[in-house]
Amino acid sequence: MSEVTPFLWFDDAAEEAVTFYAALIPDSEVVTIERYPDEVPGMGGKVMHVHFRLGGRDYFGMDAGPQFPFTEAVSLYVACRDQEEVDRYWNALAADGGQEQPCGWLKDRWGLSWQIIPQRLVELIRHPDPEVAHRAVQAMLRMRRIDVAALEAAVARE
Repeated sequence: MSEVTPFLWFDDAAEEAVTFYAALIPDSEVVTIERYPDEVPGMGGKVMHVHFRLGGRDYFGMDAGPQFPFTEAVSLYVACRDQEEVDRYWNALAADGGQEQPCGWLKDRWGLSWQIIPQRLVELIRHPDPEVAHRAVQAMLRMRRIDVAALEAAVARE
């Protein structure tokens, strides 16, 4: 059976990034790192191939230069149980040059986009009452980091 595995192209910080991700996300690890030989001009010692797991899922990556930076067209979605988990991921990923973006999105310091989304947001925007869902969406659109208490307050008003 064929497997489909995300492969991330980093400029020159694959090892730093995946080591950070593996320490941040439970059930994660750096499996193997292979380096370019010194004979490869400008690449000697950099990561030629890294196999890592995030949340038990396999990923691959490499250092390959700045030709193809990450964009928001691809993001990693983190489903969070509660506000505490949202805050933990948000604070870690936005630190040291990360960029907060609207609606629970952010870019980490390596430019990779993440969605840090509490389960409660998903429940509220899928609510069977369209007015509740609408108020939840409108509240989310005014947020960067998702604030569960603010969502609850927005949907509770009559």
